[in-house]
Amino acid sequence: MTNETESTKLAIYPGSFDPVTNGHLSLIERATKLFDSVTVAVARSVGKEPFFSHEQRIRLVEQAVQNQPYSDQVNVIGFDGLLAAMATRMKAAAIVRGLRAVSDFEYEFQMALMNRKQAREVETVFLMPALSWVYLSSTIVKDVAIHGGDVSELVPPTTYEAIREKLAAMEKS
Repeated sequence: MTNETESTKLAIYPGSFDPVTNGHLSLIERATKLFDSVTVAVARSVGKEPFFSHEQRIRLVEQAVQNQPYSDQVNVIGFDGLLAAMATRMKAAAIVRGLRAVSDFEYEFQMALMNRKQAREVETVFLMPALSWVYLSSTIVKDVAIHGGDVSELVPPTTYEAIREKLAAMEKS
């Protein structure tokens, strides 16, 4: 990770990353071109029944970015609580959010306005993934994998192996 100084522009890319997909990696890469450093903040997902535990999701994101050309600009953390409060504490310049389709916009717009209300000094930046990943979501990956479909080209290799192991364990129980 880059050395955090007053002039360093930090962005936070939050999400549940359950699991991390190639679309997420596309957004991380794009964010590293705009900001000096990017903190990927893996949310605990209170109220959701995650496929992977919080610790597993953090580890899978770390593994997914470790060999990327931009890995020295990326830090992965877990978080719980208000994103705006964390962004203020970390002195982030921006929160990065992904938009895949118009259907994402209304929810993301509402969240951006609430974050601005809570942390006026932190901007929200909307990025689109590469066109090849626009249709992709963690929910779709899980659904396809659970029903026996091939998701090997949709997620990083370490995530694919983790999905296979999780499904094998689910079949045994």
